[in-house]
Amino acid sequence: MNQLVTQRTVLDLVDEYEDKKAAIETELKGFEESFTRLEMAASIQGKFVSPITRHRPHIHASELQKVLLKSGWKAIYDRLQIDMIASAKDKKLFERTLEDPPELTFDNAKATFGDYLMRPRYHILRGLAEVFADLDQAYKSHSKVKIGVKGLPKRVILSNYGGWGSYGRDKLRDIVNALAAYQGKPLMNHDELSAIAAAHDSGEDAVLDGRSIAWKSRYKEGEYTTLDRGLTIRGFSNGNAHIFFAPNTLLDINRALAEFYGEVLPDAEEEGAKPQESTAVSKDLQFYWSPPEVIAKAMDVAGIYMPRDYSRSEAPAYRVLEPSCGDGRILDELRARGCRPFGIEVHAGRAAEARAKGHPVLTGNFLEQPARPEFDFVVMNPPFYGRHYVQHVRHALNFLKPGGTLVSILPATAHYDHQELQGQWTDLPVGSFSEAGTNVPTGIIKIRKAAA
Repeated sequence: MNQLVTQRTVLDLVDEYEDKKAAIETELKGFEESFTRLEMAASIQGKFVSPITRHRPHIHASELQKVLLKSGWKAIYDRLQIDMIASAKDKKLFERTLEDPPELTFDNAKATFGDYLMRPRYHILRGLAEVFADLDQAYKSHSKVKIGVKGLPKRVILSNYGGWGSYGRDKLRDIVNALAAYQGKPLMNHDELSAIAAAHDSGEDAVLDGRSIAWKSRYKEGEYTTLDRGLTIRGFSNGNAHIFFAPNTLLDINRALAEFYGEVLPDAEEEGAKPQESTAVSKDLQFYWSPPEVIAKAMDVAGIYMPRDYSRSEAPAYRVLEPSCGDGRILDELRARGCRPFGIEVHAGRAAEARAKGHPVLTGNFLEQPARPEFDFVVMNPPFYGRHYVQHVRHALNFLKPGGTLVSILPATAHYDHQELQGQWTDLPVGSFSEAGTNVPTGIIKIRKAAA
């Protein structure tokens, strides 16, 4: 945040917080003295008759400090307009954090909000991808969001579309706000939601295209001129609602998702092409290492836990294979969890990095290695190029003992489009591989080998 125009404003807010925090005891003392003078104003010669309020207020400095701290964080959040950048999930996370926030310092504010201001486009696109990935599996499929491919749904269905605070209403707000952030339009406000509810109460669709909608609440009424959001919301008596996207809005969704997901490897082959049967090394020259959160999730899906999580004194020393192990990040975690890992890596440099950390690693093409069923687990993040991962997973299954388990990180297209591998699927959060250089939607498949 050193280069941010708002840096001085953030410092001003932190300084104001520090000044007011330091003055709390003095302000409390002044309040007590003022209340005493107020009591004396209702007595003659100090003759006390009855209290001037039902209860003499008792305000503690700790309570004032707590409220002041929350106010300081909210002031910086609003001043930096994080609401226009952060995803709906991040906003909810901030609301939970605000219940017990950390100390307000410039360094803490920088750590919390700096990335939103340094990479606003990324967060806006991630927010849109998160919202739509929760609505329909088509939005998780990279092959369906490519520009020119007519794969995105023109409508989505919201369940539990009831009163204020319902799941459906919150999801509608998230959809509108994600699109608004991308399109540079104002976020949804209470009057807009009231107008939509009024249209539904009268049995009409709420069409957000710039038209006016008359609305009335318990306390006031008026007419709301809608923004042209390119949306039509239709409510149903069963508690559901359908959102229809105008062509230009659907194109914006398409463009945003295509930009966020990027040109990634799973869709390099033409649509309908079968996975390559050759054992030739994948053309993928890009190395997407597995981030720590992804590795931890893969271990949990596999059922490989930390030694402290086992009731017995020692964790099982599972033999675990990692094909295409790269520089050994998954091997690191396997070792930390008490396993005996073994890696195979075709790239000599990355194989050397893994061996330098003390891991047994064979340098070679995994697809050309003879399979011996001697491993309890296979944990893998195979190459994605041209659905090359199918060959890797099928070959890896041959290395498992009877009753063994394979878990593999895969592009979401493996589950939602191609479905050539059958197993238990778990979606990974949107942008799980962003720090590794790709935003391709991903998940984890778990396949158990039949017992003998």
